[in-house]
Amino acid sequence: MIADDDEKWLAAATSAVKQNAFYMQRAIDSNNLKDALKFSAQMLGELRTSKLSPHKYYELYIRASDELRSLEMFFKDETARGCSIAELYEIVQHAGNILPRLYLLCTIGSVYIKSKDVTAKDILKDLVEMCRAVQHPLRGLFLRSYLAQVTRDKLPSIIGSELEGEAERHMDALEFVLQNFTEMNKLWVRMQHQGPTREKEKREKERNELRDLVGKNLHILGQLEGVDLVVYRDTVLPRILEQVVNCKDELAQCYLMDCIIQVFPDDFHLQTLDVLLGACPQLQPSVDIKTVLSGLMERLSNYAASSVEALPNFLQVDAFSKLNDAIGKVVEAQVDLPASASVTLYLFLLKFTLHVHSDRLDYVDQVLGSCVSQLSATGKFCDDKASKQIVAFLSAPLEKYNDVVTILKLTNYPRVMEYLDHDTNKAMAIIIIQSILKNDTRIATADEVDALFELIKGLVKDFDGLTDNDEIDEEDFQEEQNSVARLVQFLYNDDPEEMSKIIFRVRKHILTGGPKRLPLTIPPLVFSALKLIRRLRGGDENPFGDDTSTPQKILQLLTETVEVLSDASASELALRLYLQCAQAANDCELETVAYEFFTKAYLLYEEEISDSKAQVTALRLIIGTLQRMRVFNVENRDTLTHKATGYSAKLLKKPDQCRAVYECAHLYWDEEGENLKDGERVVVCLKRAQKIADAVQQMSNASRGASSTGSVSLYVELLNKYLYFLEKGNPQVTGETIQSLAELIRNEMKKVESGAGSFITSTLRYMEFQRQQQDGGMSEKYQKIKMEWFE
Repeated sequence: MIADDDEKWLAAATSAVKQNAFYMQRAIDSNNLKDALKFSAQMLGELRTSKLSPHKYYELYIRASDELRSLEMFFKDETARGCSIAELYEIVQHAGNILPRLYLLCTIGSVYIKSKDVTAKDILKDLVEMCRAVQHPLRGLFLRSYLAQVTRDKLPSIIGSELEGEAERHMDALEFVLQNFTEMNKLWVRMQHQGPTREKEKREKERNELRDLVGKNLHILGQLEGVDLVVYRDTVLPRILEQVVNCKDELAQCYLMDCIIQVFPDDFHLQTLDVLLGACPQLQPSVDIKTVLSGLMERLSNYAASSVEALPNFLQVDAFSKLNDAIGKVVEAQVDLPASASVTLYLFLLKFTLHVHSDRLDYVDQVLGSCVSQLSATGKFCDDKASKQIVAFLSAPLEKYNDVVTILKLTNYPRVMEYLDHDTNKAMAIIIIQSILKNDTRIATADEVDALFELIKGLVKDFDGLTDNDEIDEEDFQEEQNSVARLVQFLYNDDPEEMSKIIFRVRKHILTGGPKRLPLTIPPLVFSALKLIRRLRGGDENPFGDDTSTPQKILQLLTETVEVLSDASASELALRLYLQCAQAANDCELETVAYEFFTKAYLLYEEEISDSKAQVTALRLIIGTLQRMRVFNVENRDTLTHKATGYSAKLLKKPDQCRAVYECAHLYWDEEGENLKDGERVVVCLKRAQKIADAVQQMSNASRGASSTGSVSLYVELLNKYLYFLEKGNPQVTGETIQSLAELIRNEMKKVESGAGSFITSTLRYMEFQRQQQDGGMSEKYQKIKMEWFE
């Protein structure tokens, strides 16, 4: 309803303006001064309304001020035709109403200044003083805005000009703009007290829409000729700040401070930094001081980035210390300042420091320390906004240096992280790790490892007594721990002694994690240690004078480390790692150590692994690892081999037994060692496997409804094993044995359709190919196999 009324009143006023403007223009065309003044006064009388909102009043004002341009040109033409400008200046003052009279005075005044018949000082002073007659906030603001508009291009230079008169004694233009600014600001501030309290929010919104009318004066000041650093420091800035502080209005103070920062040159701000910052604690507590100071620091940062020559000036005026002290005073003065606002202030100070003093880590650390001091009373943040600001605060040095090693030198960095809650702390730790991975940063000393794990402890261990429970998203948890696992590969030093220290330190930190983390974080540590062991093999017993750097000591450490996985219900993983450690011991020719690792692996297999599929997988790993071991003497190898063979025969499913037993045959035959070729025991394993396959076939025949594919496939697999050992020169593997097995396969395949047909076909094709070779040796072996399929 109010909006509709606004439109109606605006339409009526606009119509009146157009009508009177038409008659005014007709009088101008006929050089009728009396009628021109009459209709122009009636047109301007429409601006006396109090019914319009500021937005609608602005539309009406623009319409009327546009029409006044024609009147201004008419006044110029009249003076050119000989009419006295002084008389015109007197005539317009006969207008009946004060508001139209002052608009006409401003219009003729701008022409009067241009005519040079009088000093600019007198006219400007007269106009700015007479405008005080209009004390209605809205009408007064637009009147003074019009005054600033029409005199802007006629203002005399401060340095001196023909128009200025006594320029050495008076800075008329400057005084005029400052006085106009002061009066406009008072009118603007007074608007908040117009009307009932219930409409205060509406009035504040309207005031915000009018703020540019006041700020226009500061823009004019910034463009005045002769406003150099001395004038700005001694006159302009103190006068503006006096008005800003004394008005005690939140909206005005925030806006005008921002105007000062944006309008005047960067070097002015730098040289008057203490004066500008000194006003900040005097502002109202409700003023958004972080926006003001952040805008100032951002402007100075951009100035430093764009001008290398300006950097010495920053050091000369000690800008960093002044900004740091000012922020401290503001936070201390505004006791109700939110924690997020405090962090934001220090964030912009940190960005300023990184731009201007990037080589001064002590400055960066000082900012971090100042932030900690201000946050010491808050405890951990539960406010998302404050937490996000701290993450941005901590991320700024990472983004600037792209080197976590540099961050580790900042002693206050981990102190800031302590104010993050559990989840945000983990998120920040992820950011740190991603920086290392992205920039390929190497953490090369044990002390750096300690400092790094202090920063990412939220990922490595339970935080503040919290434990990981079922509510935690498993996918997120896996991703977090995988990041820690990848990180371990970047903890590296070419010096084996220092690398050994790194491994010991990493182990200390990783073992503080709970049973849910260890299966994901221990394996990369183990493999990092195994790399070091292989680098150390072949060296002296104690090349560094440090017992912790020998392969034996590191393997002992790994023994204790992998044992922890057994307690963390990760037996299968622990078994795998024991076997990896056994291979490393084998490479270092440490028989006793290697045997100990196998013993632990066997104990895990017997006591912890009960699932049939897991047993099959574990047994294959045991057999494969044992087959590659060269360090064992005959007794130890026989013991381990016998145990593996026994495990094979005890598997739950017969097909698994068969395959495991024939895999054990490889434990008795090794091409690289003459002492590891026992053809007779190879054949014993293969025959035992065939007996198990026979049992599988019998069970299949007993239940004819089931397919015999599985048992026939076992026979074909056995046939391939026999062929392998035949080719390797095992004298115990004869053609008759192979021929007998092949005949068995043929008979079984006749009984029932089998899916193993392609498998046996490929095998027979291979046998035929080998028989036809002309190289002699291999062909002879296959010629011993007599089968009618080949005839």
